[in-house]
Amino acid sequence: MKNTVFSWRGTVVGLAGGLLLIANASADEACGLCVRQIVTNSELATCFLDQYDQIAKSGSGAVVVDLSNCASRGVVEALPSPNKGAAEPDVQFMISRLQLECLKRKLEVPGIVLDPSATIELDSCG
Repeated sequence: MKNTVFSWRGTVVGLAGGLLLIANASADEACGLCVRQIVTNSELATCFLDQYDQIAKSGSGAVVVDLSNCASRGVVEALPSPNKGAAEPDVQFMISRLQLECLKRKLEVPGIVLDPSATIELDSCG
């Protein structure tokens, strides 16, 4: 009877440890739906940084960022010149926790040029 109890406990401990390892590994890996880059401008970057603490409170491994309430409304922006087309900024996207922290660091770099728009690579985070 002792052998049965001992092997049962060992199995439970082993399964729990394995599940913790899997959960930690998947939390650190980039999620399948997460973007690899975002396009932003100074207005959205400032809004992201202002809301960072609230966004970072999300309890999941992947973080949904919604900056749609930050985009200026009613202001007609100038058309991009034919030589250099500015990419449309992303106002909604999903990123991993590591990418979230990396995006914050990249947007806080002194002298970063974000206007009319800039592409921020999130693959180089790590």
